[in-house]
Amino acid sequence: MYGTVAYCRAKPGTEKQLMDHIREFEAANVPGTVAVYIYRMDAAANEYYLAVVFENREAYMANAMSPEQDARYQRLLALLEGAPEWHDGEIVYAMARVKR
Repeated sequence: MYGTVAYCRAKPGTEKQLMDHIREFEAANVPGTVAVYIYRMDAAANEYYLAVVFENREAYMANAMSPEQDARYQRLLALLEGAPEWHDGEIVYAMARVKR
């Protein structure tokens, strides 16, 4: 698996729009997407970490280079105080429990 972790600061009052934007990514059903996690920091309610998981690096790069993702990214930037910090890499360990 492969993915990215991003740090970003939302503009004040944009949390609902930010969550709607993430749902837009989900609705796009981007090929190779495995999971998306969003963390809102306890210390600062406008600071977020996003973790996006893809099946492999090829799927991640295909999305990253697509015009559709660029359009989504431009809309995301409008909700943020600045560009996110992106940290891409191979996922070398994963553990998940599904609640039933």
